[in-house]
Amino acid sequence: MVAGAQPECAAAAEATDNTGAGQAASSVLGSLQVKGRAPKTGYKRTQFGKAWADVDHNGCDTRNDILSRDLSGVKHRFGTHSCVVKSGTLQDPYTGKSITFKRGQKTSTAVQIDHVVALSDAWQKGAQKLAKSVRTELANDPYNLLAVQGRANQQKSDGDAATWLPSNKGFRCEYVARQIGVKHKYSLWVTAAEKSAMERVLASCPAQTVPDYTGVRATSAQQSQQNDTQTSQEQAQQQQAAEDAAAAAAQAQQQAQQQSSGSDVYYQNCTAAREAGAAPIYQGQPGYRAALDRDKDGVACE
Repeated sequence: MVAGAQPECAAAAEATDNTGAGQAASSVLGSLQVKGRAPKTGYKRTQFGKAWADVDHNGCDTRNDILSRDLSGVKHRFGTHSCVVKSGTLQDPYTGKSITFKRGQKTSTAVQIDHVVALSDAWQKGAQKLAKSVRTELANDPYNLLAVQGRANQQKSDGDAATWLPSNKGFRCEYVARQIGVKHKYSLWVTAAEKSAMERVLASCPAQTVPDYTGVRATSAQQSQQNDTQTSQEQAQQQQAAEDAAAAAAQAQQQAQQQSSGSDVYYQNCTAAREAGAAPIYQGQPGYRAALDRDKDGVACE
């Protein structure tokens, strides 16, 4: 199946409510509480429910829902009722690069699903006071999820706007506006430093409104900040191939170092990994092993 059709699992693209959508992002930002960051004490991924739960009960997990929504030229694995994404192309909003996705043990991590408002950040800014059912909704809310370059997702980690912004400057206004919408929807607060960073970004786009849609507008995703020397698609593909090779080498080196130092993290099964808040585990991360990766796509305990 190719993108353009609307598979059942693309139902993630429904409009959201209580985000402040359509209002000036600066105004909605002004309505958020400004408080200090609460301690991270008690935070675990499991506080936000099962990773990639099928919260909309469409028979497809959230991760594949978002891949189906955000990738173009999507093909699904046969026999999965148009759920499991086998391949496609991502126009990455965070870097402006075009990334080929192919499901597999060594390739799936090229595209990852990012929480626009990171769960750890949310926990420290009000989510720990929410009911677990609401936290589960937050973790699987399509409005708070984007398919992005895996490396950019890892670099962001649990940073807020004060510590990390997309390298694609053309997407920063939309990115910050979406964070504001998520925080408004779930009654989360911002720190003073975070608010200042958001205000600096929005100063360059005073007409920016809080998004009233899930996913990314195509025009925003296509605003790349690539180097002037990247003047052709062939050059971009060559650079991507080099970066992927470097990332694979770095992962191999990290695994070798862990094994030689005896510092490997071991989970007996996926239940143990989820209880530790570690799932999903990408290949190269502590605790990953092939026995936990049943479909051999490089992501264990999905």
